[in-house]
Amino acid sequence: MSLNNEVSSRRTFAIISHPDAGKTTMTEKLLLFGNVIREAGTVKGKKTGKFAASDWMEIEKKRGISVTSSVMSFPYHDFHVNILDTPGHEDFSEDTYRTLTAVDSVVMIIDSTKGVEPQTIKLFKVCRMRGIPIFTFINKLDRDGKEPLELLSELEEVLGIESYPMNWPVGMGKGLLGIWDRYNSEFVHFLGDEKEERMGLDEVGRLGNDSLFDSVRDDLSLLDEAGNQFDAERVIAGELTPVFFGSALANFGVRSFFDTFLNFASPPRPRKADEGLIPPNEENFSGYIFKIQANMNPAHRDRIAFLRVCSGKFQRGMSVQVSRTGKSIKLNQTQQFMAASRETVEEAYAGDIIGIYDPNIYQIGDTLTEGKDPITYRELPQFPPEIFRKVRVKNAMKGKQFKKGIEQLVQEGAIQLFKQELTDEYILGAVGQLQFEVFEYRMKGEYGVDIEFTQLGDRIPRWLTAPPKDRRLFDSRSLLVQDRHDRFAVLFENDFTLRYFTDKNKDIELVDLLESNDYKSL
Repeated sequence: MSLNNEVSSRRTFAIISHPDAGKTTMTEKLLLFGNVIREAGTVKGKKTGKFAASDWMEIEKKRGISVTSSVMSFPYHDFHVNILDTPGHEDFSEDTYRTLTAVDSVVMIIDSTKGVEPQTIKLFKVCRMRGIPIFTFINKLDRDGKEPLELLSELEEVLGIESYPMNWPVGMGKGLLGIWDRYNSEFVHFLGDEKEERMGLDEVGRLGNDSLFDSVRDDLSLLDEAGNQFDAERVIAGELTPVFFGSALANFGVRSFFDTFLNFASPPRPRKADEGLIPPNEENFSGYIFKIQANMNPAHRDRIAFLRVCSGKFQRGMSVQVSRTGKSIKLNQTQQFMAASRETVEEAYAGDIIGIYDPNIYQIGDTLTEGKDPITYRELPQFPPEIFRKVRVKNAMKGKQFKKGIEQLVQEGAIQLFKQELTDEYILGAVGQLQFEVFEYRMKGEYGVDIEFTQLGDRIPRWLTAPPKDRRLFDSRSLLVQDRHDRFAVLFENDFTLRYFTDKNKDIELVDLLESNDYKSL
């Protein structure tokens, strides 16, 4: 198959949602369709021992939550599918934001009983900012929930995106009869027990419930007359979201959603580099690292860098250049994933996600290129931490393991490391509280180290564009620190302290990473 055909067959997407909307359950059903697993697990499978394939980390299985993005790749019909299942919990939003840079489309799952929820809004904004096509699956149709027209209205008003329902529910909860497939003009009868039957409109009369079908016909007439028109180009531009109703848990409406989604989802798109847009069918291989995961195999203490292939063809054993360092490296140990399960990958194409063994030389955001003229992708936004804690090892004899654990886990990007200039104290910063719990759990489980936190509370971080000339300007309320790249930053106690410092020291330039989004300029 030619490079163009290989690239055009790729569908790389993330599944996003508010916690408990059914994201991981949906992922499991898609893996069933791809014959990757024989039986779907669940993130809440603690009593049964059945866990979701995308939840590989021990803490995920024990607490029933997804805390790290996982990657699953498999063939399906004429497509090669790459699914990135992301954490829904807001404390892990940075991992999700970085993951969204590596996809070409997004499936947004909404709980029909709750509608659009806060975390969905945050993730949606990131997708809109990046112009990512968004497909919406309104889940849990087998439960009594909000009216379909109310859900559509909420979708458009709260998220500010036009919608086009690809199907329409006939009943809900215990009274669910099925869905009317607008796209294929047929009725899908819900039989329960993961079974369904397709029939034409002339056959639905035998099901009875004429009043329900009359109500549905009225809804459909309203949508035809006053609703948005389907436009595939607007979908790809992220201006119109196709909406599907169904139930991931009951496996109803999921396969028809998946088949339609793959036909309209975006294939790999050009990526922005310093040199301009790089098309996916560019002959030379290139890609960038959006995630680093330590200890996916605890027995070997390995580090895997997740790389999005942006152009060309990857072949195992090829030599590439790390643009940041200019170092040339041969990619012999490369893998594709099914969550924690891995197999050696011999070749990959633009759109694919591969794992490469990291001998502690890569950083998140690194670009790897083939050829003499290196390029640098500018895909990854930076997110400043909001909560800070001092951390120390309880047993001084474990100091070596403590430093190694901090170094490796911090490089994954979820936790950020700072040091005070005149002390050996470590300060950790994170977007959410749960990150510290996961960090403590992994330090104990993966490195055998017990740690102890001291609260610093919420702080407002600002980076300095130049080393400070007078250390006396800083105190406990405006704490001077250095990050792991030796850049100076100030952790301000609150907004008042920040404003006071800024007014008194107008010659000191402070950088807010959330606004500048450019680490490299510091």
